[in-house]
Amino acid sequence: MQITKNLSIKAAPLLLGMALLAGCSEENQQGATQHQIPPPAVSVASVTNEAVGDYAEFVARTEASESVDLRARVEGFLQERNFIEGETVQKDQLLFKIDPAPFKASLSQANAKLASARAAKVQAAADLERGRELFPQGHISKANLDSLISAEAQAVANVESAKAQVETARINLSYSEINAPFSGKIGKETYSVGNLVGPSSDPLASLIKVDPMYVNFQVNEKLMITYQQQHQGNGNVNQEFSTSLKLPNGAMYDEPGSFDFADIKVDETTGTVNMRAAFPNPDKLLLPGLYVTLIIKGTQKQDKPLIPQAAVQENQQGRFVLVVNSENKVDTRIIKTGRRIGPMWVVESGLKASEKIIVSGLQKVRPGIVVTPVMKVVDMETGTFSDPANAGSADKSAEAK
Repeated sequence: MQITKNLSIKAAPLLLGMALLAGCSEENQQGATQHQIPPPAVSVASVTNEAVGDYAEFVARTEASESVDLRARVEGFLQERNFIEGETVQKDQLLFKIDPAPFKASLSQANAKLASARAAKVQAAADLERGRELFPQGHISKANLDSLISAEAQAVANVESAKAQVETARINLSYSEINAPFSGKIGKETYSVGNLVGPSSDPLASLIKVDPMYVNFQVNEKLMITYQQQHQGNGNVNQEFSTSLKLPNGAMYDEPGSFDFADIKVDETTGTVNMRAAFPNPDKLLLPGLYVTLIIKGTQKQDKPLIPQAAVQENQQGRFVLVVNSENKVDTRIIKTGRRIGPMWVVESGLKASEKIIVSGLQKVRPGIVVTPVMKVVDMETGTFSDPANAGSADKSAEAK
């Protein structure tokens, strides 16, 4: 028993040393295994510059370029309606007719009064001429001659008054017919044939001109001042920008527009300037009152970085991308984005051409780690990624077609 105990005591240090050696060996193996794990592979794309113009979208509303409420200017019974509601009418087309009989009678009466006044004028002129012959002979007094002069002047005035009454009667007769002041689309009638209408009545119908169609929108005062500072002295804004419309269903309107009006003051309550564009509307597709999106593009373009939207992330500091530097380390880069062009995003600041950004595999990495970048080519039309060799083959086959 004593011998066994002594052997155990002597063997303990040896066993402890062997255990420590085994532990160190296991640690070294694990460390070597960790060092041998390759950096994660991520897809990267090189940032490229593209020619991009200024771009802005505005919520806008369409408005008829001309609009008028058709009203009765004389009182009478509505006799005719010569149009189809909702259809197009032509300039000077007869739309409504009020019973003209009373106005024709008034015109005849006024003509009769004019004839009577002219006859009285002739008689007064003859009496005055005779009186002037008799006065030197002493056959009439000076008072009688003055009366003849006054009567002749009164007769002249009566003729002029009768002429005015004839003209008034003629105008009232013309008002019995209501014609279209311009070509356009006419709405629903308010009164049916047989109703008594007059100047105090509601409008008989509304007529609008929809070609061209106006599009009203508001521009922020800061944007307006910035533009004026950058383009001071250039009076033709249509040479600087092109305008287009996006319809309520998302489709683009075929016809291009042009700037038509800018208000001369800033709205104090909204801090905006009212502006207007005009769009041709030959097919009458646009109707007044539509909410549309007015798109304004600058005709002068600048080279700016263009990156896929899939590479852009967002946090409390704003939008950012992950950049792979020359040492293949991941950096976070805050960027300022501009307009969207299909699947791509214009970068106003924060990136330069030829920098490499991670476009796929974002969930594998974090800032500061080393990665294995795999170059990809971005399709600007679809936003998809492909190998450079495949992209070259696709370009060649597209050229062959």
